[in-house]
Amino acid sequence: MCGGSGTRLWPASRPSLPKQFIPLAGNRSLFQETAERVVSLAAGADLIVVAGLSHRDAIQSQLDEIGISATIILEPEGRDSAAAMAAAALWTTRRDPDAVNLFVASDHHIPNGEEFRDAVREAVVGAEAGRIVTLGVVPTEPSSAYGYIAPEGPGLSAVAAFVEKPDTTTAQRYISEGYLWNSGNFIVQSTVLVQEITERAAAVAEAIESALKSAVQDDAYILLGSEFKLAPKISIDYAVMEKTSLAAVLPVRFAWTDLGAWDSVHASGEGNVGLHVLEDSEGCLIRACDGVMVAAIGLRDVGIVVERDAVLVTDLRKSQDVKKVVDRLRNLSPQHLDFPPLPEPEGLKDGAVRLTNWLRQAALPVWSGLGQDATGAFEEVLALDGRHVSAPRRARVQARQLQVYAEAGLQGWQGPWKPVISKGLERLRSLYLRPDGLMRTLLAADGSPIDETAMVYDQAFLIFALARASVATGDAALEVDAAAVREEILKRADAVGGVMESGGHPYQSNAHMHLLESALAWEEANGDAAWGRLADRIVDLARTRFIDPQSGYLLEFFQKEWSPAAGEDGRLVEPGHQFEWAWLLARHGRNRRDESVIEDAWRLYEAGLKGIDRKRNIAIDAMNTDGSVRSGRSRLWPQTEWLKASLILASLSDDGRRLQCFDQAANAQRALWKYLTPQGLWHDKLLASGDFIDEPAPASSFYHIMAAYVQAKETLTILEPDIAQHLRLL
Repeated sequence: MCGGSGTRLWPASRPSLPKQFIPLAGNRSLFQETAERVVSLAAGADLIVVAGLSHRDAIQSQLDEIGISATIILEPEGRDSAAAMAAAALWTTRRDPDAVNLFVASDHHIPNGEEFRDAVREAVVGAEAGRIVTLGVVPTEPSSAYGYIAPEGPGLSAVAAFVEKPDTTTAQRYISEGYLWNSGNFIVQSTVLVQEITERAAAVAEAIESALKSAVQDDAYILLGSEFKLAPKISIDYAVMEKTSLAAVLPVRFAWTDLGAWDSVHASGEGNVGLHVLEDSEGCLIRACDGVMVAAIGLRDVGIVVERDAVLVTDLRKSQDVKKVVDRLRNLSPQHLDFPPLPEPEGLKDGAVRLTNWLRQAALPVWSGLGQDATGAFEEVLALDGRHVSAPRRARVQARQLQVYAEAGLQGWQGPWKPVISKGLERLRSLYLRPDGLMRTLLAADGSPIDETAMVYDQAFLIFALARASVATGDAALEVDAAAVREEILKRADAVGGVMESGGHPYQSNAHMHLLESALAWEEANGDAAWGRLADRIVDLARTRFIDPQSGYLLEFFQKEWSPAAGEDGRLVEPGHQFEWAWLLARHGRNRRDESVIEDAWRLYEAGLKGIDRKRNIAIDAMNTDGSVRSGRSRLWPQTEWLKASLILASLSDDGRRLQCFDQAANAQRALWKYLTPQGLWHDKLLASGDFIDEPAPASSFYHIMAAYVQAKETLTILEPDIAQHLRLL
C-alpha cells in the first residue's frame, strides 16, 4: 500500500514523490525494499500494489529497476487504508476465494527480510483459521511515534485493545504492561476481510465494489472507477480492527521502523546522502541534493536536508515538529509544499496541431521536391541534411508515396500534389509494372530492373495507392487497374483462403494486413462489392488463424494450413502489428457494425500495449509469445500504429476506455515526435541505449506518418471539434 505523504520528512518527501519512493536508508527506496522483501512470499501468486494515479510512473519505473512485476491498482483519489485494502481484497477474492492477503505499507524499513517472512508464514496459520492477524513489534524503547496493541496473551493471541500514539510516560507504562508497537501489517483471508468491511463499513464496500466494476485495465494497471471517490476516508483500524472480534496479534522481534521522521532516518545509520563536509560535528544527518555541497561546523545532533528549492535545519530530537513547519507553509508559502512542477508533457490536441503544421510546412514540401526526381520516381531515402542518396528503389515505396500525396490532396494540402501523383503514376506504369500488370519488386536508381518478383505485399500497396488516387483525382478508371491486380493476387489463394507470398515466408499475416487496408480503402470509396468480400475474407482469416488463441497475440509466420510456424518464427510478436491489425479490425467492425470484431480489435490493442517499454515510453520492435523482449530496438512505424489504434478505439468507446485511449494516444504521439526532425525528415531506428542509428530517412515511413495524421484528424474532429480547423492541411 503506497498511500501517505510523509510530511514529517519534508522537504525530501512531498506529495508528488513521498517518502516511500525516495532512498532513505540505503540505495533503494522504501517501496523497492518492500517489494523485494515480500515478492518471494507471492511466488506463484500476485504482487499487488495499491497507489494513487499520480504515482503510477514512479511505481512502474522503480519496479522495472529491480526486475519485479506487479498488478498495480490505481486510486483516482486517496481514501485511506480501508478503501485501499478493500480494493485489493475484492480483486483477490474474484480470482481465488481461498487466497490469503498480506497487507504491508510501502514505507517501512525492515533490515532483516527473512525474519519478516518467517513471521508472516507463522501468521498465515492464524489467517487460515479465520483471524485478521497483525504483527505487533516488541518495543525497544518508549516511543510516542507509534500506536500500540494490547494482546490478550502470549504468542499469537486475540487483541485486547488498540491505542493511539501516547506521550512518553504512557508509552513507558505500555511497555511494562506488555503492549506492542502497531506495525500496520495485516495477514487475512481476502474473503474474511471483504465480509468484515461489508458488515462494519458498508459504505466503503459499496463504493469499492462499484469502482472495480467500472475499472479500466491497461496492461499491468487497473484504474479504479470514479465511484472510489465516494468511499468514506477512514483507516482500517477505525473501520474494522477496533470493531471486529477476529483481530489477532503476533509478537515479532525483528528490527522495524516506519522511518516517520528525520531522527529515525538518522538512527538507521544509512541516511546521509550527497556531498558534505563536517568539521567538529557529531551525530548529524546530512542530505544534499545533486549539485549542492553542505559544510557544517561545530554541530551536535542536527539534521540538514537540502532540496533544490528548500532547506531544513532541525535538532534531530525535534524531528516530529517538522509537521508543524509544513502546516505553517500552507499559508506562508504553499508552493514549497511540493516539488516545483515539471513541464507538462505535450497533450494530444497540441501535438496533433503541431503534426499538422509539420506536414504542411516541412514534410510534404520536402518529399515532393527533394524526394521526387524529374522523371517522377520517388527517392528511396534522403540524408538527414536533405542530400540525395543514390539507392535501389523498391516498388512499395513508389506506391506508398503516391498514396501519401493523394491523401495530402484529399486533406486539403495546397502544394503540388496533382503533378506529384501524375508524374509518379506515369513513372510507375512505365518502369515498375510487369506485362501482367503486377509490380516488380526492385529497380536500380537508373530505372533498370533488379528483382522481377511480384510480392503480394507490394501489390497491396499498388491497390491502396490507386484507391486514394482515384478518390483524390476523380479518376474512376483506376479501379479497373486495381481490380485486375486483385484478381491476379487471388490466383495465389489456397483452400483456406490465405494468399501465399513470394519468398522465404509464403504463409504470413503481414501481406494480408495490407491487402485488407487496400480493400477497405476501395470499399470506403464505393468500389465494387468484391472489395467488401475480400475484406471479410481477410478479417475472418485473421480472427480464426492469425490470432493465437493461447497467447492472444496475432502471429507473423505460419506453416501449411495456417497453423503457427515452428521454432522462433512461430514465437515472433511485433507490437506494431498488434496495433495495426487492431486499427484495421476496428475500421471493419465499425463499417459492418459488428461488435464482436471490435472486441477482437480491443484484445489486439491490449496485446500491443504489452510491447510498450514503460521506462522509455516507446513501442519496441519485437517480443516473443511468452511476453519476453526479442528486440528492444524501436522503429518509427510502431509508434504511428500505437497512435492510430488508440485514436480509432477512442472514437468507438464512450466509457472509461476512451480516456485510457486518449492517454495512450498522447503517449504514442510524444513517442513519434522523438523521431521527427524540424526539416520534415525523420530518424527510423532507436536503439535500446537511447541512440538513433545514424542513417538516411527512409521514404517508406511517410505512409505511416500520414496515416497517423489522418486518424488523428478524424478522431479529434469528432470528439474535440473545437480544434478541427487547426487540423486541416489547407
